[in-house]
Amino acid sequence: MATRRGSGHGFSRSDRVAEQIRRELADLLRFHLKDQRIAAKMTLVTVSAVEVTPDYAHAKVFYTSLADPSANAAIADGLAHSASFLRRELGKRVRIHHVPELHFVFDPSVQEGARLSQLIDEAVESDQKHRDE
Repeated sequence: MATRRGSGHGFSRSDRVAEQIRRELADLLRFHLKDQRIAAKMTLVTVSAVEVTPDYAHAKVFYTSLADPSANAAIADGLAHSASFLRRELGKRVRIHHVPELHFVFDPSVQEGARLSQLIDEAVESDQKHRDE
């Protein structure tokens, strides 16, 4: 996600802001949501990346979940419902002129990786059975 500038200047300001937003949102989701309908599910959510627009007006928040895939819709609804609270709390924690509007995007890579791992385990087990016969 982060891109390096030339001549050793380090990461760009927008990359640093995006990373700070990612860290703060992870903390807020894990420890500070009070809505009991969704708080338990949010402990299974990981903020994997944040991309901010150059004017800091919008931020795409990519998240993954270890919850059952059937809970994805409830998690998406919970994040959308909590977006204004999360944005307000970010305003208290992140020192930028304008706190971006949050847009949550599900990143299926973790669930897809778990599914592929299970398929590999099943194939190895099947192969082992055929060798034993």
